[in-house]
Amino acid sequence: MKQILLFIAITVSVIANAQVSTVSLQASGLTCSMCSNAINKSLKTLDFVSKVDADFKTYTFEISFKTGSVVDFDLLRKKVESAGFTVCSFVVNMYFDNVPVSKSQPLIVQNNSLLFLNIADQVLNGYKHVKIIDQGFVSAKEYKKNTPIVSSPKSFHVTL
Repeated sequence: MKQILLFIAITVSVIANAQVSTVSLQASGLTCSMCSNAINKSLKTLDFVSKVDADFKTYTFEISFKTGSVVDFDLLRKKVESAGFTVCSFVVNMYFDNVPVSKSQPLIVQNNSLLFLNIADQVLNGYKHVKIIDQGFVSAKEYKKNTPIVSSPKSFHVTL
């Protein structure tokens, strides 16, 4: 019983000590500024999105979120896909406050389970860029390169 309570306490503290700041995603398949505008409009329909800044030259979208909102990475990806494009890079800017991470233990952040790959056990502090390397969040070539290390369908697989 003590082990269960300890696990719950650790999980709750991890949730409270890691927060999503922004997401930078790059889309592929765009041919003009109207394509970029379609993604921009689609992302802005999500209730947790406060602002979307688009860079038309690199097809990158910097997404900011409403204070206290829960960010859903899958919904962001699906909005890009519903506009007719694919995500080829998805990087989350997160703030960590003494958060222990391990490649064997998923980290729960705002209802998102993150499994760090190719990382030594450590404690994260400050802002870090966390890249999701699952299918649909990176290019097909990069996903194929990482397929042998992607194993858990219930977690987002990430690297620092």
